[in-house]
Amino acid sequence: MRVLGVDPGLTRCGVGVVEGVAGRPLRMLGVGVVRTGAETATADRLVLIERGIEEWLDAHQPEFVAVERVFSQHNVRTVMGTAQASAVAMLCAARRGLPVALHTPSEVKAAVTGSGRADKAQVGSMVTRLLRLDAPPKPADAADALALAICHIWRAPATNRLQQAVAAHRTTSPTRTTSPTRTTSPTRTTSPARAPGTAGAPGTAGAPGTAGAPGIAGAPSTAHPTSPARTPSSARTTKGRTS
Repeated sequence: MRVLGVDPGLTRCGVGVVEGVAGRPLRMLGVGVVRTGAETATADRLVLIERGIEEWLDAHQPEFVAVERVFSQHNVRTVMGTAQASAVAMLCAARRGLPVALHTPSEVKAAVTGSGRADKAQVGSMVTRLLRLDAPPKPADAADALALAICHIWRAPATNRLQQAVAAHRTTSPTRTTSPTRTTSPTRTTSPARAPGTAGAPGTAGAPGTAGAPGIAGAPSTAHPTSPARTPSSARTTKGRTS
C-alpha cells in the first residue's frame, strides 16, 4: 500500500509518501513541504499548493491520500487557512479518483506513539524509528505528513473490515417496508332536514291531538256517561199537609 500523507497549511503544507503493509517494516519514498508566502493572496497560495500536491501525485502515484482532519482552534484565521489547504488536497485526490482518508491529530499520535497527547518531538522521534531514518524529518510539518501516512497504513485493515461488515449487513438484512398509507373513512353525510308536518313529524297520525289523544273517542273523558243532573230541592214533590 502506498499512501501520500498531507499535513495541510497555507504557509507550510507537509507531504510525505510511505509504502508498506500493517505488521511489516515500512519504507519512506519521499518527504517535503509545499511553501507559500504570507504576502501572496490567499487564492494564489491555494493555486501553489494545488500545483505542489499534483507534482507529488505524479511523481509517486499513491493509492491513497491521508489528510489531517481540521479541528477547532482559538485562532480562527489559522483554522480557515488549514481548512482551505485541506480542501485543495482532497480535491486533487478526488480528481484522480483516489480514496481520501481523514485522521484527527489524536488518532495519528496514538497510532505512531501510543499516546494521543504526544508532542511533535515525540511524533518525529517515532517516525524516525519506524521508517529507519538517520534523523527526524524537518520541519515538523514533514514529519506529521509521514505520521499521517503511517497511521493510515496501520488503521486501514481494521477500517476496511469494518466497512465490509457494514456493507454485508446492509445487503443481507431484509429491506424494511413501510406500512401502507392509512386511508381515511368516507365522509359522513348528514341526514336531510326534516320539514315540519311531514310523515312522522309532530302533528301527523299518532302525534298529540290525533286519534287516541285526550278529548276524543276512547279518551278517559268520553269513556263513562255523565251522571244525571240533580233536581233542585224546590222541584221535589212534598206531601200535602192537612189542616
